[in-house]
Amino acid sequence: MDLLPEPFRSIVAFIVVLGVLVFIHELGHYLAARWRGVHVEVFSIGFGKRIHSWVDRHGTEWRLSWLPLGGFVKLHGQEGPAEADPEVRAAWRAGWTFHDKPVRDRAIVVAAGPIANFLLAAVLFAGLYMTVGQPQPTATVGAVVAGSAAERAGLQPGDRILSLDGAPVTRFEEIQRHVQPRAGQPVEIRIQRSGAEESVQATPEGREANGSTVGVLGISGGVPEFTRLNPVSAVWAGVEQTANVTVQTLAGLWQMISHQRGTEELGGPLRIAQISGQVAQLGLASLVSFMAVLSVNLALINLFPIPVLDGGHLLFYAAEAIRGRPLPPRAIEYGFRAGFALLLALFVFATWNDLSSLGVVRWVSGLVG
Repeated sequence: MDLLPEPFRSIVAFIVVLGVLVFIHELGHYLAARWRGVHVEVFSIGFGKRIHSWVDRHGTEWRLSWLPLGGFVKLHGQEGPAEADPEVRAAWRAGWTFHDKPVRDRAIVVAAGPIANFLLAAVLFAGLYMTVGQPQPTATVGAVVAGSAAERAGLQPGDRILSLDGAPVTRFEEIQRHVQPRAGQPVEIRIQRSGAEESVQATPEGREANGSTVGVLGISGGVPEFTRLNPVSAVWAGVEQTANVTVQTLAGLWQMISHQRGTEELGGPLRIAQISGQVAQLGLASLVSFMAVLSVNLALINLFPIPVLDGGHLLFYAAEAIRGRPLPPRAIEYGFRAGFALLLALFVFATWNDLSSLGVVRWVSGLVG
């Protein structure tokens, strides 16, 4: 990746990252369909004109198309008798159509895509924890602010803080909690530097925050240490990290909805491509970690109860299970129209954010005055 110039690095990284995520997502649908006895007609990575395709022994066409912005699995008889032409219905294989399956089986097939993305994230995190190691927070100084109390005390990047006023510390947050209420009070700091221990004394400066004065040393830290885990511990830690990313993503989304956070953070394909290139430059481990986080996001997006998405289908199936019969065709049609319009609006908004972050909007504004 380092040998590729921008924007080619971003393009290649984007295609690799999105290709893997889409393939796993559609593979979840495919395997669940095969399990529930539904024939899969087409398995496509990408949209538009096909680059290459072949047909397997089960009669499924595996297709690679030129536009790498997604993919799809075409299920046999997915459209239903009311939507299919007579000649299409005549070619259906009895017992292998999607619409003939009970609502439970259809829900399993639809939910399998997002579930596959959650599983992929857990596997990727577990793989990183077994090979690179799980990051463990430490009380190591990462940087020292010029002219700060920490600099005057002689603290240096790389110093590991062992205790404050005799109280042991292991995490950077513990340093903050100890220092904040001690503005103007000397603090005895025990550090480890180059394998040797020594003590220094620093007097935190007072800063105003939320109407009160807090103590500040002038250091940043939290430099993690990486600990390799055994396979069992790594798998469990991977599941935990996947759950943490899920909760953090949902919390961030709620903060945007409740106006506690700006919506400029929402991004689309251009932002993903840009970040993919930047992360790829940091190394394979960083790219794999980014892919795991993105896999969780893809799973969550697909589970949103918006018609057209997997979550919208699951919502219709839930209504069908409660009513004992499918929703009226007109209600489903209007739902899909509204869902498509909403997705289109979100895509346009995310693309606008992407162009703004890349400076394209400012450049065009400058051209038109």
